[in-house]
Amino acid sequence: MVAWLPLVLLLAGCTTTHYRNSADKEVYSAIRSKTPLVPNMDTNFTIEQTNLVLLEGLPVVTNVPEFIGADGERERGARKVNLGDALNLGVHSSRSYQSRKEQLYISALNLTLVRHQFAPIFSGNINAQYGGQTAQAVSFEVDAITGDLIPVYSDNLVERRLTTDSGTVGVSWLLRDIGKLTADLNATFQRFITSGGNPASALTSVNESSLTATFTRPLLRNAAYKAQEDSLIQAERQLLYDLRDFTRYRKDFSVQIATSYYGVLGFRDTARNNFLNLQSSRKNAERSRALAQEGRITQSDLGRLEQQELTAESTWIGSVRAYQEALDNFKLQLGLNVGSNLVLDDQELESLQIRDPHLSVEESIQVALAARLDYLTAKDQLADAERDVGLAANFLKPQLDFSSSVTLGSNPAHIGGFQLPDVQRYSWNAGLFFDPGLDRLAERNSYRSALITRNRAARAIEQDEDDIKLQVRQSWRTLDQAKRNYEISEVGVKIAERRVEEQNLLAELGRAKAQDQVDAQNSLSDSKNQRTQAVVTHTIARLQFWDNLGILYIKDNGRWEQTQDEKAH
Repeated sequence: MVAWLPLVLLLAGCTTTHYRNSADKEVYSAIRSKTPLVPNMDTNFTIEQTNLVLLEGLPVVTNVPEFIGADGERERGARKVNLGDALNLGVHSSRSYQSRKEQLYISALNLTLVRHQFAPIFSGNINAQYGGQTAQAVSFEVDAITGDLIPVYSDNLVERRLTTDSGTVGVSWLLRDIGKLTADLNATFQRFITSGGNPASALTSVNESSLTATFTRPLLRNAAYKAQEDSLIQAERQLLYDLRDFTRYRKDFSVQIATSYYGVLGFRDTARNNFLNLQSSRKNAERSRALAQEGRITQSDLGRLEQQELTAESTWIGSVRAYQEALDNFKLQLGLNVGSNLVLDDQELESLQIRDPHLSVEESIQVALAARLDYLTAKDQLADAERDVGLAANFLKPQLDFSSSVTLGSNPAHIGGFQLPDVQRYSWNAGLFFDPGLDRLAERNSYRSALITRNRAARAIEQDEDDIKLQVRQSWRTLDQAKRNYEISEVGVKIAERRVEEQNLLAELGRAKAQDQVDAQNSLSDSKNQRTQAVVTHTIARLQFWDNLGILYIKDNGRWEQTQDEKAH
């Protein structure tokens, strides 16, 4: 037995591999067949995590930024990740993204089982038994008068053994709008062995077989057949809905990654601006100490500037820590190890521009109602509810089924080798089954519930339409407000820069006031941070706006395609 174990395990491994490949083939075929029905669905969908993007293939950072402080040395040798790299990493490495892909795979896997119910389903089994029983020995003698064989029993016990082998091969086929057809071939082999401890004294074998075909056709109420057909229709449509959900998730995922990416760069830029503020504060404090020694400014003003230096240093340290925490959280969002050494590309932040979609609110709403996949699903679900009402109404009818069967059998008196069913030995029957439906309380309740569900689905469409209109209006206003905030922050930076220049000139002449210097320097730092936040907010708002309209198209690597409006810029 031990010698055969490796072979058994090898065969078992081959079998499981076959089943896995078979499931993948059917699932991916089902998804590919419906992919053209869903705009922007991933045409190369797979749950296999192959061709992973490795950080080792990305550019290496050689310059260490001073504004990160002592921790900046850790960035030497880090991998520089631009937005495209981050999106690609997220698509291939994110745990949540992988889970959503597997969720879609399972939905298609469920469809393969429902489809299988309407295909010819073959079955077969073999049963083998061996047993024994003791009985009195019997022999046969010829009667001298009649010439017949007569049994002669002795007091000796002999053991009678029986081997029984039976097998069944069958097929069942549920035919849509027709009925159910089944066929079964049964065979039984029996062998009797009688012995008394010596070689066998009697051997007898009996073999029987039969072939039975049955057909059932509903005439009034379709009963379970209609329900099974509806389950196939619903499973097909559910996969389409899940494809739409996954496609919408892809868009939301890219927006989330971009939001986090620019958010990390925003924290990094804040640390840079706060470091510049610290340097300016130190310079002002040093200059003020020199002026104080000459008696040109008061100790109160000097203390105010030195206090500003300490406050600026504390603010800078806090901003560096906030940046590092945001970067670590972003790594986890991408599905990377938190210890991965990477740095985001500052060029991505510098290249951001204010780009307006040039669409009115009403135009945006019309686009969203035509393109939003979740809205299309809501309308299709109303059709599902209408179909369920018809199905429930069908179950209120009386049940009238036609059934017939034909059986071919072998000769029951045959002793010897195996024999096939004989076409001359047959039996058949045909008949009707009628159930007037004296108790239809459960069916009545199901029908009434289906009507309520249909009404709910109709109201859900109205609610979804209002929600979409609200989302579009809010995102349009957010985008417009972000544009205005950026314009204000641009003016604020210019004003703050002029104030700092003025205070620096006054300080050189010893005429600057400490409070005015501190206010001007802080205003410049705050204005720069607000400008960065404004351009990031506008970019994310624009992506969210396209997403809410349903026209944010995502490539296989997670990067979005530019709209015609953006290309024009």
